[in-house]
Amino acid sequence: MTKDKESTDRLSTLEMRANDAKIVRKIVLIILSSFTLIFVIGIISGYFYVKSAIEPVDPGSKEKIEVEIPMGSSTSEIASILEDNGIIKNSKVFRFYIKFKNHSDFQAGEYTLTPSLSLADIVKELQSGKVMEEPIYRITIPEGKTIEQIADILANKLSFTQESFLKTVNDDEFINELMNHYPDLLTDEVLNEELYMPLEGYLFAGTYDIYEEEPSVKAVIDMMVQRTDQIIKSKKGEVEESGLTVHEILTLASVIERESKFSKDRPKVAQVYFNRIENNMKLQSDITAFYGLKNLKHKAVVTYDDIEVKTPYNTYVVDGLPIGPIDSPSEESIDGVLNPEGKDFTKLYYFSRPNGETFYSDTLDEHNQIKEEYRHEWYELENEKSES
Repeated sequence: MTKDKESTDRLSTLEMRANDAKIVRKIVLIILSSFTLIFVIGIISGYFYVKSAIEPVDPGSKEKIEVEIPMGSSTSEIASILEDNGIIKNSKVFRFYIKFKNHSDFQAGEYTLTPSLSLADIVKELQSGKVMEEPIYRITIPEGKTIEQIADILANKLSFTQESFLKTVNDDEFINELMNHYPDLLTDEVLNEELYMPLEGYLFAGTYDIYEEEPSVKAVIDMMVQRTDQIIKSKKGEVEESGLTVHEILTLASVIERESKFSKDRPKVAQVYFNRIENNMKLQSDITAFYGLKNLKHKAVVTYDDIEVKTPYNTYVVDGLPIGPIDSPSEESIDGVLNPEGKDFTKLYYFSRPNGETFYSDTLDEHNQIKEEYRHEWYELENEKSES
């Protein structure tokens, strides 16, 4: 009985080992199959990732982007420049592409490229040394100009009239198109019916190169709005931290643009306005009263009659900010709003001389004393304007 039992036990052990071996083989097979599947999926995913990365960013785009390749730039630096400007999708893939294609001899210079170019076309452009084409027009819009003033500047340079520009820039359908194109910049705030010009403050003041003989009004407006959108997007973190809407930022920046002449004063003037809002005081900006009067040409001295006119822009009448921007502010003024002097700067009043020198006060009495001392300079300037 003992031998039979030993035989049975030995047989049972062999069967168990055989079963264990089968289980081990199954587990190994499953693991290998999983690894193989992951490997295959990785290859397929990698293929489509690279395939996508070497395709044009936007095949249908006609946008012209100026890209500068500095002297001595490495391929890594060139790839980063192209990616940052939206010409390629992925700098690493571009570097591998030019390495495998054995491309080199890229030329430094300024290029006009578009997001519709393939990697092969981009390489060809950079190797040819074909630099940026000369613009047909180069137009500078000074900071602090209103839309009407901008229309006049453009009409004197380009093929359209001031009237056609103003008609287009105030066209509801076109404004809605721009809102859809720049949703982070243009919100429902620009649809307020009390605004004199819905896009006031959104046409960035700067220098523009135009490469068409007869650009359309829409194309020019879009170009200027796009520049504002780029500026605001570059300051996304600061915009979010400010607690203000983009419309409010541009509105206050447009006031600061006209109320302060020097860079050092813009953060201080911004802080004065924030302090006044904090203390439930009206902003009392002369330039907002002038803008609200519409047809009145800019004067050097505001009168009591001027500040009593009720308009949605007159900050002697309305609480807080005016209903919208009153001109096209500079990036410096936008920065002043986003980075004001700070709460330690507790001044509530300021007065600027015609030469730009600005004095800050804590009390109304101190402010009035400064006004008495220098106000005659503004009257003299007013007389000079009247005589001319």
